[in-house]
Amino acid sequence: MAVTTIRSFTLQSPNNHHRCRHSNSRHLTTPLNLKIVTHTHKTHLSFTLNKLHNRLPPLTRSYSGGNGDDGVGGGGGGGGGGGGEDGDDDAGEKNKAEAFLALAEAGRSLESIPKDIAASIDAGKIPGSIVKRYLELEKSAVFRWLLQFGGFKERLLADDLFLTKVGIECGVGIFTKSAAELEKRRENFTKELDFVFADVIMAIIADFMLVWLPAPTVSLRSPIAINAGRVAKFFSGCPDNAFQVALAGTSYSFLQRIGAIVRNGAKLFAVGTGASLVGTGITNGLINARKAIDKSFAVEAEEDIPILSTSVAYGVYMAVSSNLRYQVLAGVIEQRMLEPLLHQHKLILSAVCFAVRTGNTFLGSLM
Repeated sequence: MAVTTIRSFTLQSPNNHHRCRHSNSRHLTTPLNLKIVTHTHKTHLSFTLNKLHNRLPPLTRSYSGGNGDDGVGGGGGGGGGGGGEDGDDDAGEKNKAEAFLALAEAGRSLESIPKDIAASIDAGKIPGSIVKRYLELEKSAVFRWLLQFGGFKERLLADDLFLTKVGIECGVGIFTKSAAELEKRRENFTKELDFVFADVIMAIIADFMLVWLPAPTVSLRSPIAINAGRVAKFFSGCPDNAFQVALAGTSYSFLQRIGAIVRNGAKLFAVGTGASLVGTGITNGLINARKAIDKSFAVEAEEDIPILSTSVAYGVYMAVSSNLRYQVLAGVIEQRMLEPLLHQHKLILSAVCFAVRTGNTFLGSLM
């Protein structure tokens, strides 16, 4: 059996660090010892958080990997997992160590965070970097409220600039759609503000979904039911973005990444068709209402827009062109290229994302 001490250090209590300048005897410390014990194919991970300050009891967490026969008590650790690849087991144990270390450094317990995140930590699905991002986001009242909703939580944990990108996309969409309406209606723009409003609302819905659906996520969902069908099981294992970076201990096959494109394409077809049906229906309703009230408008007005064919055509456009462009934008350009390069410079990253997304919108308008 080999024993390796990975990390041992002292943390100063954040609430009492200022007292150290006056008295060394009041310097509160937190020794944190992290050990990994290996025996053949099994791994035992354990760390103990001991506070010299007598208000809080020691915190001990223990895990066993491999076949799970070496389960150690002490703090509710537990459980091993068999049947996986050694690499996945090692990554899972490393994720657990990083995650609990992040919680310990923040003075938080597993019980103080949402159950889905706690379950993912216990399962070794998320690394310490994701836990740190959650703790950082939680400091903001707005983000703390949004983190109550699963969809926002999964996207914000994967990308803390997700809301910024939603704002960029919708802002650019409002501007470009309004400019297009102004060019189309010219002197009648102010007279037909109701039509303009209907078209802009439809564009905002479409733009929001184009950011939401292809956005990379941190999956916190429970495993799908055993009796689920093959198709449901397959798509449940697909990422939300075909090109997103897989977390340590997680991997996606080529077929699963193709499945992400197909699934998002189907959703965007439904969104595009539905939004166009509503928008076109409202426009036609407004035209007919104007005709009934204003006889002069009846002469100027164009024929009703064909609702079904227009809506289906827009749905196909979103499922194919928009789907592929936004998958590449979010998963390749932003997550794989821009974020690693500019992750320490959020303002510059936001500005570059604004430029790239504006260019993508312009490209889409040409198609």
